[in-house]
Amino acid sequence: MPRAAPARAAAAAGCEGRGGGGLRASLAGLTTRGRSFLAAGVAAALCAYVLGQGELLRVGLLLAVLPLICVLALHRTRHRVSGSRRLTPMRVPAGSEARVRLRMENVSRLPTGLLMLQDRVPYVLGPRPRFVLDRVEPGGRREVSYRVRSDLRGRYPLGPLQLRLTDPFGLVELTRSFSAYDTLTVIPRTEALPAVRLTGETSGYGDGSRRSLALAGDDDVIPRGYRRGDDLRRVHWRSTARYGELMVRREEQPQRSKATVLLDTRGIAFEGAGPDSAFEWAVSGAASTLVHLLEQGFSARLLTDSGTSVPGDGGGFSSGGQESAEAAGLMMDTLAVVGHSDGAGLTRAYEAVRSGGGHGGGFAGAGGDGLLIAFFGDLDDVQTEVAAKMRGRCGAAVAFVLDSALWDGRPSRVEARVGRLRDAGWTALAVPPGVAYGELWRRAGNAPLGTGTSGGWG
Repeated sequence: MPRAAPARAAAAAGCEGRGGGGLRASLAGLTTRGRSFLAAGVAAALCAYVLGQGELLRVGLLLAVLPLICVLALHRTRHRVSGSRRLTPMRVPAGSEARVRLRMENVSRLPTGLLMLQDRVPYVLGPRPRFVLDRVEPGGRREVSYRVRSDLRGRYPLGPLQLRLTDPFGLVELTRSFSAYDTLTVIPRTEALPAVRLTGETSGYGDGSRRSLALAGDDDVIPRGYRRGDDLRRVHWRSTARYGELMVRREEQPQRSKATVLLDTRGIAFEGAGPDSAFEWAVSGAASTLVHLLEQGFSARLLTDSGTSVPGDGGGFSSGGQESAEAAGLMMDTLAVVGHSDGAGLTRAYEAVRSGGGHGGGFAGAGGDGLLIAFFGDLDDVQTEVAAKMRGRCGAAVAFVLDSALWDGRPSRVEARVGRLRDAGWTALAVPPGVAYGELWRRAGNAPLGTGTSGGWG
């Protein structure tokens, strides 16, 4: 799984007990106890006036004035407090926990009273965390933390942070909100997959049989501009004289094998919802496959039935180094929020594979070297034929078919669909409910090659 992004501190503006809403906002902060005191005081004063009881009038005035005094005192007391939030990590698999650390600092010259700290959290992440902070001295700091966890993938906002100010009697409660918030990305669960040898395909990086550049002779050299640290023995003097600047020969680079993971997201192809549904199984399988391929050195991309490719810049495939890590994070973020599409067929995906493109590139120049791993939902006769035709552009192709009838225990024609894909050269497997993806991956590696294919899984 790609490494999680480093934790980030979300600084918020300081909040003051004397808010912009003025005294009216402070009066609106009367608690149930405060309103009860005020109502009881008014009622006692009216009864005292009617009955002519002076002592009862004094009691009524005390009950009515006390909440108003607390409102005025809390309104005039300025609490300048700064807060920050630190989320570690910012990207977690479904079912895993992330820790949120809250830090409060009193930046005023006066100590605070009783403070209640509350962070807004979506209900799927757990109960809303609340913390009570007793007196915070001037310049003092307090740190608290809580954990969040979700079994459902997605992007969830955390915040804004809220601070509640109360008086010692609990008659008035004022709420101040910070403006900053963070986002927790819950990506699909991934499963470690065993290494499977691909027949007719190099395992990730090329070993010299294919070169990105031909260096057969002096005229075939493709030079580039000199960079600090380049070996002067690689200077190409003819190009230097031609361009008027120092040019060096490019180093030979091994070609990375390309792989496409196709995810069928059609709403009509899947039934049911929730973590144990067929669609979530397909999303998790696609995520596990992408992580495995990137670890094996492949240049990979994610393709959906709508023809959209991730990453979508340049050639559409991840490249090496830091760019590969960024592309992996982008694909995981995409899978974290992917949902059902309104499409009825796989034609756009077929066009993306056939043309070597999609939205942002594809198999251009790959010929029959590319690896295609597909996760299909329900396939009728027409879509089975469309999927079968995708095999012609790939050096190896594996299909996992998740039929809704099979998952619901109803009579299914999935074997006929799988058989047609195998006849077209796919290594195709039907996915029953409850099976581990790692076992199916291993089974696909041991499966015999489809009829008429020149490459596949051995």
